[in-house]
Amino acid sequence: MIIQALNRYYERRQADPDPEGRLPSFGLEAKEIGFVLELDRQGLLVGISDLRRVLGNRKVGTEHLVPKGVKKTSGIAANLLWDNAEYVLALPDVKKLEALQSKDKGKAHAYTERLQQMQTAFRSRIIALPAQAQADAGIQAVLAFLDSDALAQVKAIEAFGEIAATNPVVSFRLAEEDVLICQRPGVVPHLVERTPDGDEAAGDESIGFCLATGREGPVERLHTSIKGVWGAQTSGANIVSFNLDAFSSYGKSQGGNATVGKAAAFAYTTALNALLSRESAQRVQVGDASTVFWAQAPDPMEDWLAELVGGDDPDAHTRQVKALYEALRSGGFDGGRGANRFYVLGLAPNAARISVRFWHEAPLSEVAARLATWFDDLAMARGPNDMQHPSLFRLLTAVSVQNKSDNIPPRLGGDIVRSIFNGTAYPVTWLNCAVQRCRAEQDVNHLRAAGIKACLTRSDRATRAGAATQPWEIKTMLDLDNPSAAYRLGRLFAVLEKIQEESSPGLNATIRDRYYGAASSTPVAVFTTLMRLKNHHLGKLTNKGRAVNFEKLLAEIMSGISDFPAHLALQEQGRFAIGYYHQRQHFYVKRDTAPEPTETTEGGN
Repeated sequence: MIIQALNRYYERRQADPDPEGRLPSFGLEAKEIGFVLELDRQGLLVGISDLRRVLGNRKVGTEHLVPKGVKKTSGIAANLLWDNAEYVLALPDVKKLEALQSKDKGKAHAYTERLQQMQTAFRSRIIALPAQAQADAGIQAVLAFLDSDALAQVKAIEAFGEIAATNPVVSFRLAEEDVLICQRPGVVPHLVERTPDGDEAAGDESIGFCLATGREGPVERLHTSIKGVWGAQTSGANIVSFNLDAFSSYGKSQGGNATVGKAAAFAYTTALNALLSRESAQRVQVGDASTVFWAQAPDPMEDWLAELVGGDDPDAHTRQVKALYEALRSGGFDGGRGANRFYVLGLAPNAARISVRFWHEAPLSEVAARLATWFDDLAMARGPNDMQHPSLFRLLTAVSVQNKSDNIPPRLGGDIVRSIFNGTAYPVTWLNCAVQRCRAEQDVNHLRAAGIKACLTRSDRATRAGAATQPWEIKTMLDLDNPSAAYRLGRLFAVLEKIQEESSPGLNATIRDRYYGAASSTPVAVFTTLMRLKNHHLGKLTNKGRAVNFEKLLAEIMSGISDFPAHLALQEQGRFAIGYYHQRQHFYVKRDTAPEPTETTEGGN
């Protein structure tokens, strides 16, 4: 199903009328080229172009369409008309050579001898091209360059130092042209389907039915590596692979165990690598899950979703959320647009492979409705400096130790995204982390309160279906009618803290710093003490009218509490936190202004 959907996406991108939006044709791939060797027609090196650009704190090459790369193995496998400096120039990788020399000088010597074999393999790939391709002036220039002392020519150019230090990807171009030699019209038609799979022997090509397309044809033995999955090997990893006998059956080896045609394997890997690329607007990193998404037919949601789920620009994020609500209200997802299939794929590293963390396929109308429900679940009274629609990344860091992204539980982000699109309960880990951070730091902030409300709301929604006794809906702001004892205890704790603050202005610490953890988990252990302290604090208030108002508020809250519980379960600790947060926010609401309305798809709370 995943491979079939990626194949259809590849076909869609191939039919894109905008050339810049098209994916590479079969047999080609987009590769970051660091340096281009400029040759004249006699094969003499006349210059070296540095195509690298600064990205973050490092330099990366510029993408060019080149013949599809080979599947690198432990043996020698050269690419066609492009490769790293080891293969093109027999130039050693400085870091690799130094590491070998420090451990085993014999291996270091073997490595330098192997470089000549690598360059010979690179030249052999070019010689293997048909006669029509070898008649091209560019191919003749490359062969003449390789047959001469290529490395000596490169050493005479200033850029040699950078090449020697970094072992970059190198290709060729005739000096008077703009296109690479592998892109010349006389060369391209002869490149397709001429890329071997690593050390696969010629003629060792099996024929079978492609599980993705149902068509009979050559089967791909080694699938192209998928790059861009956070935490996976930098050289790439695979979704489909069989590298041990234990994974094989009926005497079949490698790709023969899951027959995918060469064209289909090229299509799905090309599409997925494009979605995972650094420049892709259709990917978002959620915890350890690299998440990509696409639609069956082009739709603006492909450009929105990354900002809707993972965006951290408050202005852009808010605009996209409002556009989502407006489209739902105005019927923007009705008809053909709403029926357009939408796909969400979450990938995570798993040793040498890539594991599918989650996969969701649904009509766009359903995806949009569930995204709106996600924001409804998070809706919460907030301060002027809090984001109206917090991003998932900020929600995750808010419940991690020391608010650091490195401390986010590994599977949490992916599990939340799966819950968003499947409409299921949010992971209990999220609720547990939020409650624990509130207790550990004695701080119930907007992000934690929003996360706790979302978890409880989604859980209550599942319980509400068919239940005889339905749980009380959690509102976005203070709910005076909420009968939950835990919610009222949270409110009570906030009022007691407020009384202490007003009776002793300028306190460095309040009852929250000392008692919040115990009050939210074992109320009976501390509330009797706090209620006695309350009388002392009320007596210190100079404004007796204020003291009377506090007494009335305490009486209203206590009317719904029959007794202080000995223990509060996890969900009840979450309700305690919500009650505390709501009451604290209510203290700062201006009485002469109406509360800020909350956008929902169901008419508000």
